[in-house]
Amino acid sequence: MAAAKKAVLGPLVGAVDQGTSSTRFLVFNSKTAELLSHHQVELKQEFPREGWVEQDPKEILHSVYECIEKTCEKLGQLNIDISNIKAIGVSNQRETTVVWDKLTGEPLYNAVAAPVSPGPSDPVAVVPSGSSVPAAGAASVWLDLRTQSTVESLSKRIPGNNNFVKSKTGLPLSTYFSAVKLRWLLDNVRKVQKAVEEDRALFGTVDSWLIWSLTGGASGGVHCTDVTNASRTMLFNIHSLEWDKELCEFFEIPMKILPNVRSSSEIYGLMCLGDQSAALVGQMCFQDGQAKNTYGTGCFLLCNTGRKCVFSEHGLLTTVAYKLGRDKPVYYALEGSVAIAGAVIRWLRDNLGIIKTSEEIEKLAKEVGTSYGCYFVPAFSGLYAPYWEPSARGIICGLTQFTNKCHIAFAALEAVCFQTREILDAMNRDCGIPLSHLQVDGGMTNNKILMQLQADILYIPVVKPSMPETTALGAAMAAGAAEGVGVWSLEPEDLSAVTMERFEPQINAEESEIRYSTWKKAVMKSMGWVTTQSSESVSDFAFLGGCLHDLNQPKAVLISEYISLLPRLLPSP
Repeated sequence: MAAAKKAVLGPLVGAVDQGTSSTRFLVFNSKTAELLSHHQVELKQEFPREGWVEQDPKEILHSVYECIEKTCEKLGQLNIDISNIKAIGVSNQRETTVVWDKLTGEPLYNAVAAPVSPGPSDPVAVVPSGSSVPAAGAASVWLDLRTQSTVESLSKRIPGNNNFVKSKTGLPLSTYFSAVKLRWLLDNVRKVQKAVEEDRALFGTVDSWLIWSLTGGASGGVHCTDVTNASRTMLFNIHSLEWDKELCEFFEIPMKILPNVRSSSEIYGLMCLGDQSAALVGQMCFQDGQAKNTYGTGCFLLCNTGRKCVFSEHGLLTTVAYKLGRDKPVYYALEGSVAIAGAVIRWLRDNLGIIKTSEEIEKLAKEVGTSYGCYFVPAFSGLYAPYWEPSARGIICGLTQFTNKCHIAFAALEAVCFQTREILDAMNRDCGIPLSHLQVDGGMTNNKILMQLQADILYIPVVKPSMPETTALGAAMAAGAAEGVGVWSLEPEDLSAVTMERFEPQINAEESEIRYSTWKKAVMKSMGWVTTQSSESVSDFAFLGGCLHDLNQPKAVLISEYISLLPRLLPSP
C-alpha cells in the first residue's frame, strides 16, 4: 500500500515559547496565521530559601527539545510535511540570568545535554523575550529577591541628581533586572568567579542560552541576544543600542562575557525577540498608542510609543519594543510589570491546596460572584510597577467569619485586575490619551470570569483574540519575516484579520471606583513589612547559602565563612 502523500500547506514557521512555568513549541501557517500543532511541558521552580526562586537551565533546554520533537510527531500524524518549517522563532522569559561554561557547554553547577541542529537548509530565527534563571542552577529567576542588599548598596553610589542608570536604560535599579543578579553570582559563586577569571564564562538571558545551545553549543554556538532582551539587563543603552561601558563599570561586569546584540528579526543560524515584545507584535500593535496586556506568571502591559523613547513619570519602564531587521528602525514601548498574576493561582493550588487544578479557580469564583469585601494583595516578591516597593509582602484583608475559599479565589482574580488597572492609570497619565479598550492575551484569558472582572474594573472594553497564543505568534512572525527567510509579510494589508471576543463593563462607574479605592487601601497596608535590617539578614543567609552550595570549596573555607557570619545571623542577647 502506497504511503499517504504529505499535505502541502505552504511555508510553516515554528515558535519556541519559553516561559517561567512552561515551555511550548507551536507551528503556524505563515499565510493564514493558523496554529497547526503544538506541545507544552510544565517546568519546575525551586525555592531553596526565603526569597530565592530558581530553575534548572538543563531542564529548560530539555523541555525545548521535547516540545519540538512531540510537535513534529503530531504534525506527522496530521500528514503535514515538517520540511516546510522554514524558520523558528524564540520567545522567552526575559530577565532570568544564566551563566555557563563556553568550553564544556555546561551551565555552572549543571550539566547540559547535546544540542539539536535544525538542519542545514532550515534557517532559524530566534526571537527572545525576557526573565532570569537560578544561581544554584546557574541561573536566577526574575522573581528572585536575593539581590535586595546588592540593590541597596548600588543605590548609594548613584548621585541623587544624576540617575544615569535610568536615563540610559529606562529602568529603575531593582532586583527584577539581570545586572544585579549577575553581580550577585560574581560576588557569591566561586565557580562563576573562576570561569570569568579563566575566560570561560558566558552570560545571557534564556534566549542567549537556548540559541547558543541550539546552534552548536561548545562547538561554535552563536552567543547573541536581541535588543528587547538586552534592554532588560540594565547594561544596555537603549539610545545607542549598545552595551554601555559606564554601566558595565558601575556594576563591575566584564563586557567580554556579554552576548552580541542583534535585531529582533534576522538569521544568525538562530536569532532572538523577548516574550512581551513578541506578544506586542503578535497582537499587531504596530501603531503609536496601541497597547496589549499579557496574563501569564506575571502580567505585562506594553504600549507602543513608536520611534520616540518616552520616559515615565509614574513608575513605568521604558523599553525596546522591537527592531524587525538589522537595517530597520527601533521602536520603543512603555511597560508596566506585575510580578504575580497566574502565579497567585499556582500558589493557591500548590501552597494552600484550595484547588487541585488551575482551571478550578473559575468555578470557585463563579459560585459566589463576589469577594465579599475580601482583598488579596499578592506582593510575594514586593510590588513592581507602578510602586517599585521591595518592602511589600502579600496580605489578605477584609476577612470575616463568612469568608470561605470561594471568596479568596474571587479576590485572587480581582487582584490581577486591580494591578492591571494601576498600570493602565499610570500609562494613561504618561501618554496623555486614555486607552479606549485593552487588547489581552496569555493563558489566563481563557478564564471568562477574569476577563469580565477586568472590563468592570478598568471600565473599558477588554478585547481578546480567538487565538490567544499571540506571544508565540509574534515570535513566529518576526522569524518568518527575517531577511533571508521572507515567508511572512508584516505589511498591514497582508496581515490576517483576527476574530476577537469582546467583554464590556457590566457594573456602573461608581461601583468600579469604590472597589478600586478599597484595593488601594489594601496595597498601602502591604508595604513596609520588610525592613533594611531584615533584608540584610536575608542577604547574609543568602551569601552563606552560596558558599555552602559550592561543595568544591575546602571545608576550612566554608567553616570560616560560617563562623564570620554567626554574630550577624544570631539574635542579640
